[in-house]
Amino acid sequence: MEHSNEDRLKTALLALALGGLVIGLALYFTGWSHLAPSVWFAGVVPVLAALLVEILRSLWRGEVGLDIVAALSMSAALVFGETLAAAVVAVMYSGGTFLESFAEGRARREMHDLLSRVPRTATRHRNGSLEDVPLDDIAPGDLLLIRQGDVVPVDGTIASGSAFLDTSALTGESLPVRIEAGGEALSGSTNAGEAFDLVAARRAKESTYAGIVRLVEEAQRSKAPMSRLADRWSLGFLAVTVGLAFVAWWFTDDPIRAVAVLVVATPCPLILAVPVALVAGLSRAAHFGVLIKGAGPLETMGRIRTLILDKTGTLTEGRPQIVSIDSHLELDEGEILRLSAALEQASKHPMAQAIVAVAKARGMSLPLPSDVTEVPGEGLRGEVEGRTIVIGGHGFVTDRIGSAAGHPALAAGSVLVAVAVDGQLAGHLVMADPLRDDARGMLADLRRHGIERILLATGDRLEVAERVTKGLGLDGIRAGLTPDQKVLLVLTEHKHGPVMMVGDGVNDAPALAAANVGVAMGARGAAASAEAADVVLLVDRIDRLGLGIEIARGARRIALESVVVGIGLSVLGMVAAAFGFLTPVEGALLQEAIDVAVILNALRALRISPAGALPSAKAPVPMESSLAGGHPK
Repeated sequence: MEHSNEDRLKTALLALALGGLVIGLALYFTGWSHLAPSVWFAGVVPVLAALLVEILRSLWRGEVGLDIVAALSMSAALVFGETLAAAVVAVMYSGGTFLESFAEGRARREMHDLLSRVPRTATRHRNGSLEDVPLDDIAPGDLLLIRQGDVVPVDGTIASGSAFLDTSALTGESLPVRIEAGGEALSGSTNAGEAFDLVAARRAKESTYAGIVRLVEEAQRSKAPMSRLADRWSLGFLAVTVGLAFVAWWFTDDPIRAVAVLVVATPCPLILAVPVALVAGLSRAAHFGVLIKGAGPLETMGRIRTLILDKTGTLTEGRPQIVSIDSHLELDEGEILRLSAALEQASKHPMAQAIVAVAKARGMSLPLPSDVTEVPGEGLRGEVEGRTIVIGGHGFVTDRIGSAAGHPALAAGSVLVAVAVDGQLAGHLVMADPLRDDARGMLADLRRHGIERILLATGDRLEVAERVTKGLGLDGIRAGLTPDQKVLLVLTEHKHGPVMMVGDGVNDAPALAAANVGVAMGARGAAASAEAADVVLLVDRIDRLGLGIEIARGARRIALESVVVGIGLSVLGMVAAAFGFLTPVEGALLQEAIDVAVILNALRALRISPAGALPSAKAPVPMESSLAGGHPK
């Protein structure tokens, strides 16, 4: 609403100033020239009055803005009878602010799209019928119907069949993704396929989309360091402008020279180009699933030299996967996996869910288990198709079948899951938390974009960290770290320049807050890390970090280019006006051409196309934790 009122005021002021200028010119050229100055004067007064109110507000906040130059130029033109010049300045100034507002509105469009997509109600199964309920009434465990075209209202798991989801509003992915039963669906996705049932995992206010909306609102209220730098420069530019106008008047004894100098400096590209370019950069990054919480972090991202990465869930998948299956009986690997997954359907343990997900991904039909007993953290025993299956840690399984069989050697960071069938050790599932597929390419891209130091910070053992990251070319590995030690590492690395920290867990939140730019893996990461971070990756792909940095550097470069070129042209115009080569009206027209040019140039940030944008989407896997502290059962 606040933006809407401001936009309407800017539109009204432009209409008054433009109407006054056009009507005055019409009177001037139709024989009523004696009335034209009064009409021009009337068109200037509302703009000047609004400008003076804004200047007083800025001074009350302790800010000296470049709007003072515009007020001086219009006031001086009116005092010395240059009402036409004043009218032109009023039109140009109000037109510049209107164009700035229009540009920022366009740059915020993708963010506003996020807000406008928030669903208000959901369809819930209740006692054999369907009912529409407000989002706030949805509780974890509720079964919801998601029809074709519906926006998923809360985070949850697919309960029936599979879902075909359009995640473009969250991630920028061009193609919908298919998520099998048991997989996680994020709120804010759109159902692009047949209707499906969803089991709510969180309340609406705790879901992914609600968090994104809150972060968007924070981003829109932010102010960048570059914008504050523009405020600091404004006093110097104001002094140069007034000084040059005074010198021109002093040496020529012609006040019109001073008026011409003032109007050439109104409005200044410094206050137009920076916010437009950075807000456009925010919007562009959001399009690719990189939510930056304001122009400040965006500007800082463009200067990052040191990157610190968490391991589990950031550099690795953060969910266990089967890397090999060893068979000790005549059963083949596929049958061992099928029987194991069938029994694991009865467990909610992350590793059990991973085994089930692999089996379903291979198209296996899993029978329902019976007579299942589970020892939490150890394993399960049950019946599958009349066969007795025991699955869990090696010791748990061998104790129950009365066998002392050894187990194969494991690489650091791997976990062994034993499987027994009808009292005999049938085989082992070797599971590990693998490196992300996009990790190597992402690190190479970051090097090309100027990241000089890349470190790994993990609470895991050193041998595990070294095995996982072998061949990545990291500049250092810090293992066995507690949360406070991660903070200390971030603070120590500040001596090398701005530091970016990337993590996804609650234990990463302090380090994310301590870094110049904290980045959270928001698709599956902890809420605490997303709240502490400056940047949230909305899609579970670490390669989006490189896209975000490339966009940030592009937007910062465009902002600086616009400022340098715009100020340079303004100074040249002021000098020309001081020497009498430009009249006040010509100076105002020249400056407006400069302002339009720098705003249009700043809008180029909306078209930044980072290398490797929009890679193929990767369907989420139903997993919430890493190997640390989990199975074997």
